[in-house]
Amino acid sequence: MAPPQGSRAPLEFGGPLGAATLMLLFPAIMFHLLLAVRSGPARLLGPPPYLPGLETLWSPWALLLCFTWLGLQAALYLLPARNVAEGRELKDKKRLRYPINAFQALVLTALLVGLALLAGLPLGKLPEMFLPLAFAATLIAFVGSVLLYLKALVAPASALAPGGNSGNAVYDFFLGRELNPLICSFDLKFFCELRPGLIGWVLINLTLMIKEAELRGSPSLAMWLVNGFQLLYVGDILWHEEALLTTMDIVHNGFGFMLAFGDLAWVPFAYSLQAQFLLYHPQSLGFPMASVICLIKDLETIPTATGRQLLVSGWWGMIRHPNYLGDLIMALAWSLLCGVSHLLPYFYLLYLITLLVHREARDEQQCLQKYGLAWQEYCRRVRYRIVPYIY
Repeated sequence: MAPPQGSRAPLEFGGPLGAATLMLLFPAIMFHLLLAVRSGPARLLGPPPYLPGLETLWSPWALLLCFTWLGLQAALYLLPARNVAEGRELKDKKRLRYPINAFQALVLTALLVGLALLAGLPLGKLPEMFLPLAFAATLIAFVGSVLLYLKALVAPASALAPGGNSGNAVYDFFLGRELNPLICSFDLKFFCELRPGLIGWVLINLTLMIKEAELRGSPSLAMWLVNGFQLLYVGDILWHEEALLTTMDIVHNGFGFMLAFGDLAWVPFAYSLQAQFLLYHPQSLGFPMASVICLIKDLETIPTATGRQLLVSGWWGMIRHPNYLGDLIMALAWSLLCGVSHLLPYFYLLYLITLLVHREARDEQQCLQKYGLAWQEYCRRVRYRIVPYIY
């Protein structure tokens, strides 16, 4: 076992108490959303309409469906890739190699789903199973996190994450001790980051649209747009899969409950909230309003000691994280499709604001350590972090 790093790596997320709170809070929020969205009042704030019993949450068929989905995406991950990319250099000077074929997996999944529909598979019944499916995904994430933690106990020091080896079991279980847990050459974190959850999100949206068509004769314009916007978002991420190798989740975070639950349960069932809302609370959306919602050269740089350049013109000359602002604008557009009579479909936007402000603060500290004086100069020239003239 490697010695704890608690004295060298500052604890994040409020330390062990914060980690324990988040492990209880996020599953509770997810189930509250699933219960509230199908209720008449659809209240975001306040108690859930009812508390489901174990007989409602547990279903061996739901567990089998989740494992089948994971198995399918794992099989697609192992197919020949259009490209193979190398990750960042690790502590032991090695570089892991990753198949870049997530977009290929999305296309093949779409073909398989199309064949299933032609064969008469009743995908419109899937929304009725969201509660047991979410429970099964949470169970898989928790058991998987236990196995990942035990695996990390015998991992070499060079394989541990910078911040997930504090010596506190609760905190390390939440954040993840091992940076890149492997089964042979199969990187579990890299696989889970995009494929099961994001492609699952698209599939869930599709089943909700099919269900709406069964109930009302055809999907609404709002449902078409939510499906189209979010498919475009997911497709863009998967097409640029190689960019994932430079993100905080891959470079800094270990693979523990935080990412396992987020990837396997939170993303597909919480991110599909707008499509769920539209199924149970149909909205009358005209083409003029839909059009408004849809509307929502050489670059100057600063050299750094690492050899990389920091952009100080274009969008990066206005704010330090224009990609975060783009995420927020898209989230607002998705929510506006659900009207303005309920706060519930705007939960994703509120959650994303909290997530990105917190992530920006973490990123700020890492960039300061990485780029030093160059980052200080960049911050002097680019004052705003996410929203120009506001934050």
